[in-house]
Amino acid sequence: YGDSPRVRPATWAVHVKALEGFRAALGLDRVALVVHDWGGLIGLRWAVEHPDAVSALVISDTGFFPDGKWHGMAEAMRTPGTGEELMAQQDRSSFGALMRSVSTGIDEAAIDEYFRALDSEDGRLAQLDLYRSGNFEELAPYEGRLAGLGVPTLLLWGAEDPFAPVAGAHRLAAEIPHAELDVIADAGHFVVEDRPDEYAAALTAFLRRETMSA
Repeated sequence: YGDSPRVRPATWAVHVKALEGFRAALGLDRVALVVHDWGGLIGLRWAVEHPDAVSALVISDTGFFPDGKWHGMAEAMRTPGTGEELMAQQDRSSFGALMRSVSTGIDEAAIDEYFRALDSEDGRLAQLDLYRSGNFEELAPYEGRLAGLGVPTLLLWGAEDPFAPVAGAHRLAAEIPHAELDVIADAGHFVVEDRPDEYAAALTAFLRRETMSA
């Protein structure tokens, strides 16, 4: 949603396909996949569909459960008419206020970057495509299959996330054998923005250790 061309409809399935196309275009073999928010719904679905391509997982502030629920702004975006009205009213100021309400580390530069997803009509409509294609019941065939990947997994979560509460991290930890759980204090949904040093230290230590032991 930054410099990438706007592809319509920008559905969940289209993003999963695009991720595999990206990996193939770069000629990558097995990858350590790092995901957050919608990246989790997209990336983890891709990982289950391409188990031989995954060497490790780092999962932050997302969900991958068939009984998941959309709330608040996401539910409004999924509602015909309401979503279009909401997108039409969204400007940088209101968007920035929303971002700051869920994470304390969001600065002006971060708002500028995140708002690029909404800086055109195609971008706004692509957001509606994505959210309206996000039917959690489609994850039923994937249930339990993250555990079956058998790869090292780090769950790196913001303790104060109102969108993807830390209870989801504990649920994933119970489902994925030997998963490591690291809850970062005083971090909200955008954990990388809120506590970049702590996040980077945990991420790099995990990947360095797993790369050396592979």
